[in-house]
Amino acid sequence: MSDRTVRILRPDEQRGAWDLFRAALHVQPGTDEDWDRVSKAYEAERSWGVFEPDLVGTARSFAAEMVVPGGARLPLAAVTGVGVRAGRTRRGVLSALQAAQLADFAERGVALSLLYASEGAIYGRYGYGVATLAKRVVVDRHRAQLRLDVPAGGEVTVLGVDEAAPKWPELYAATATGRVGAMTRSEVYWPGYEASLRRRAKLLQTAVHRGPDGDDGFLTYYVEEDANEHAKLNVMAFHYANPAAFAGLWRFLLSVDLVDEIVLAMRPLDEPHALLFADPRMAKTESTDDECWLRLVDVRAALAARTYGPAEPVVLEVFDRSLPGNDGRYVVGPDGASRTDAEPALRLSADTLAMLYFGTWRASALAATGRIEVFDPAAPEAADVLFGTRESVWCGTFF
Repeated sequence: MSDRTVRILRPDEQRGAWDLFRAALHVQPGTDEDWDRVSKAYEAERSWGVFEPDLVGTARSFAAEMVVPGGARLPLAAVTGVGVRAGRTRRGVLSALQAAQLADFAERGVALSLLYASEGAIYGRYGYGVATLAKRVVVDRHRAQLRLDVPAGGEVTVLGVDEAAPKWPELYAATATGRVGAMTRSEVYWPGYEASLRRRAKLLQTAVHRGPDGDDGFLTYYVEEDANEHAKLNVMAFHYANPAAFAGLWRFLLSVDLVDEIVLAMRPLDEPHALLFADPRMAKTESTDDECWLRLVDVRAALAARTYGPAEPVVLEVFDRSLPGNDGRYVVGPDGASRTDAEPALRLSADTLAMLYFGTWRASALAATGRIEVFDPAAPEAADVLFGTRESVWCGTFF
């Protein structure tokens, strides 16, 4: 459209963008108190709007870092607040937002961008791919019993939200930032996180585990009761630095009275809940879902930053519709990754490369389902080893 403008929002336009985003999710406008909290999560130079001439679409991001295989941390843009006004969807508004935002990320030198997708069919066209998976775990609190040899754990202290919220950044930094896929949380992140949790529950609690060396685990939770007086304890965050803290926090959860079941959403696939219990069936995995969608903004930098498994090098040919500067061939091997002019063994799009990057999806599976074009029959198996990771990759930060 000739009268369409895409630009950074002025400070006085940010609340309108927030209300537009909420409306896109079918949520009523927020209160002044809500906005006072949420507004602190806005980075002014990262908040975009589309005008026709009124505001019809918005997206924003905040800066962070993400741990990649091998332990390096890369600059990350965490994308959130994406919404298009009803009646203006499917008219290129989102595409205009994505084009402006991705170009801005590239100019900033951001290597990766990340988002949680409200719908699964949208973001692949912009180079995002499902990069981490997570499971929903439900435990029957009345029947579950820990095995006798489970570590005893340390002391657990329960804090209300007003006391706990100022401690969350330090607790998170001490317990949750070493795993591959984890992201840092700057001061900009926490106001929005707190506002989101406060909206969910009238009584939000934080349990802090203390071991010999200090605080080494925490979880946040609330209890809700349905019409049949069935009480569910919902765990919103669960982070720990060692097995003793993991076991100690579970001992705490099982000790909470007037609770029928314990529900943990979005947990790592390899987290060993079931192994804690005398009957492992007490920890049921109800579903496995996509967690984070990743986008390699700078393919060269992202490939060069991570480590690879012991296999023959493979040449990838990448094509990227949104950021054509990423187009080209890259040789990936145990010694690292770099651009090359060699003939490709595998050809794939930016969104498929994002799915492969953390090893969540094997190259052989991506090839078998038509997502990777194969020129060398031995290459998919080699890429399985190169991109494989020892543990399940998990972000654990919702935004």
